[in-house]
Amino acid sequence: MIPTYEDIVKIRKSYSNIIRKTPLYYSETFSKMSGSKVYLKAEFQQKTGSFKLRGAYAKIKSLSPEEKKHGVIAASAGNHGQGVAYASKLEKIPCTVVMPLTASPAKVAATRGYGAKVLLEGINYDESWARAQAISKKTGAKIIHAFDDPKIIAANGAIGLEILEDLPSVDEIYVPIGGGGLAAGILVAVKKINPKIKVVGVESKAFPAMKNSLKVGRLQTVKGSRTIADGIAVKIPGKNTFKVINELIDDIVLVDDVQLVKTMFLLMERAKMVVEPAGVVALAYLLSAKPSPNKKVVPILGGGNVDMYLLGQIVSKGLAAMSRMVKLFILLKDKPGALKEVVDEIASLSVNIVEVVHDRLSSDIDAGTAGVTLSLETEGKEHAQRLIAHLKAKNIQFKLLT
Repeated sequence: MIPTYEDIVKIRKSYSNIIRKTPLYYSETFSKMSGSKVYLKAEFQQKTGSFKLRGAYAKIKSLSPEEKKHGVIAASAGNHGQGVAYASKLEKIPCTVVMPLTASPAKVAATRGYGAKVLLEGINYDESWARAQAISKKTGAKIIHAFDDPKIIAANGAIGLEILEDLPSVDEIYVPIGGGGLAAGILVAVKKINPKIKVVGVESKAFPAMKNSLKVGRLQTVKGSRTIADGIAVKIPGKNTFKVINELIDDIVLVDDVQLVKTMFLLMERAKMVVEPAGVVALAYLLSAKPSPNKKVVPILGGGNVDMYLLGQIVSKGLAAMSRMVKLFILLKDKPGALKEVVDEIASLSVNIVEVVHDRLSSDIDAGTAGVTLSLETEGKEHAQRLIAHLKAKNIQFKLLT
């Protein structure tokens, strides 16, 4: 069953006292970087930290009293589970969420914090989903699907209505795609109001399930590979979402983890926004591909539930990706003043030394020498290039590690 535009309007009215209308922020910084006029749809500021609460609440609210007696069950990598847990708490019904063993500890803790019973089973979403189905058959708990349900799709469509209310003149909307529930809902809403608005889906290169499915005209399963964008790491799209997207989508594009790291870093530094990997894919594509010069574009920032350990890596890798953190290995004569000579040359270019690791004992360090690893902070790519050129000019032998 495919939801209609009227379904979207009706569901939005029914949950308006619970679900926030999230802000639309114009970003001068990202507009300059992409060449477009960029308006950020801040779904990461939704309750529970992602758009997933919209569909979870709409579906759970619609259950009959008899269905609610048996409780609900869901499979989730994190955000959907938190939405289901929170919605179940509001409706005062039992809730179980099956999460992959690889799920972020922060998302697991948050889901439990909303009152759900969490089961860690399966190495990915699809295996957790199979386990949730088995438990549902045994207990009678109602399954709340993460994306392939008409009410879930319709509830997500309200995001499209909000965008058009705040920016009627929008030219293009960029939407993260995993299973397709978000994109399908937005397509139904937006294309009904204005078919000329271009809607582009953005997937991870590691899990291009929807793109591959559209290419052959039927559902395809992808093997998948490692990605930090766990929220869209889905091997096979939904049947309902595929029907909508196949009919209405303008294009589907792909991004890799390197682009996600850089975009997360830029959002934190320039916009003071903490957004998770799956939530930044739309903006990541705009910044890397620059596809829409002078167009008014809205990338949807889907979620902000970031594991704190990953966040630390994002900062380090983001600095390195932008050449603002350079790591060098230098082999020096083990004599007084040798390191000082190198440090003085580095300081002469106003490069900040963040860390020094001195090594005399490793097997690849010859007697009479010392290995030094330097982590250096620069202003950016041009500054880093000047540093490297200067060290070469001074005949300082080094190996560039980052």
